Amino acid sequence: MADDDPGVAPTVESTAEDIAAMRIRGAATIADAAAAALASQADRSEAETPAAFRRQLRAAAKSLYETRPTAVSLPNALRYVLRGTDGETVADLRKSTIARAEAFRRDLDQAQDKLGEIGANRLRDGDIVMTHCHSTDALSCIEAALDAGKEIEAIVKETRPRKQGHITARQLRERDVPVTLIVDNAARRYLDRADHVLVGADSIAADGSVVNKVGTSGLAVNARERGVPVMVAAQTIKLHPDTMTGHTVEIEMRDEREVLAAEDDLDDADDGLVVENPAFDVTPPRYVDAIVTERGQFPPESIVTLMRELFGETTDEPWEA
Repeated sequence: MADDDPGVAPTVESTAEDIAAMRIRGAATIADAAAAALASQADRSEAETPAAFRRQLRAAAKSLYETRPTAVSLPNALRYVLRGTDGETVADLRKSTIARAEAFRRDLDQAQDKLGEIGANRLRDGDIVMTHCHSTDALSCIEAALDAGKEIEAIVKETRPRKQGHITARQLRERDVPVTLIVDNAARRYLDRADHVLVGADSIAADGSVVNKVGTSGLAVNARERGVPVMVAAQTIKLHPDTMTGHTVEIEMRDEREVLAAEDDLDDADDGLVVENPAFDVTPPRYVDAIVTERGQFPPESIVTLMRELFGETTDEPWEA
């Protein structure tokens, strides 16, 4: 193979296609697939020089990154693997890349259980928890508390327009957790019964701001007024290192058809009607009491310390080197 040939492995190309088509979805699943694809690239590379090997690895990482650049777990996985690749020969580079990818996947596999155990320590026997949307990280905290013998009840916001809260309610009932399902606008009323607000995160900025399903910010503001602590459960793959340099997190706007049903009187044929359907909002750190990760719990203003420990001071992209 010529040294100027990127030589991206077929498994990398197929993984990229699956991520782009959302056949591979979910933060942890995407991160795991990306790390596995880089290990496959290293294992199958026919590069004859270290320079060619590195070039192929960067090309593979870039092809993966470009599938869903706003999914923060994807670039985080690529950064972790590429920044741990070292060696003076192709054999050394191959070995270190595969080892780094395997370490990342191993840590990722254990992360949610560790997070759940840490988060469960903040929950007391008999607590009532209010949830928003559906987060496997948040649910892992409740499940760990149940496994520790604590009795937990839940008030679940249904979370329109896609009603992801129904998934949360169903999964909690499968664990025999008493659940009260409420419409989103009733949250303020039911906060008087809650001991905690527990949510997940799509991503977390360097200043401790939490990007999560739209409605999280309003819930957090109401919870602060009521004196109800807000706990955010998020694996470290959700940290957004680009925000250390002032980059703002992009808020996805989803299809208006999620808001307007076919039988509604209003539709997009109305010339004066504008429908906006933001997927996420940003909760300022002053409304968050703790961010729980697999590496411990942190006040939001100190999350940047963990971010620097994991990703370094700079946010240059190693696949662009």
